[in-house]
Amino acid sequence: MSRLRAFWRGDLPLDEAFWTWTVMVGLAINLSAIIALLTLLSLDRPWEALIAGYAFTVPYNIMAVIGTWRSAERYQGPRVHADLARGASVILMTVLSLV
Repeated sequence: MSRLRAFWRGDLPLDEAFWTWTVMVGLAINLSAIIALLTLLSLDRPWEALIAGYAFTVPYNIMAVIGTWRSAERYQGPRVHADLARGASVILMTVLSLV
């Protein structure tokens, strides 16, 4: 839980914030939610499917963008890397939130 808090605050290195928390964990959470959503829809449970599909993913996706953005602010390397991480996290999390 302390790593998650550090991610939210932007205290993690940019590579860990982006690749571990935004890409890997974000994809795992969103793919799990899609599987749950489709399973619940096949069982004719639309409200539960809606909750399973969006109640956990959208808040995490917002947190992933904010955590990556904050880590990018503290990044000491080339600015282009920070800007690319910010843009990619916004695009990825937006697409995953809309799927």
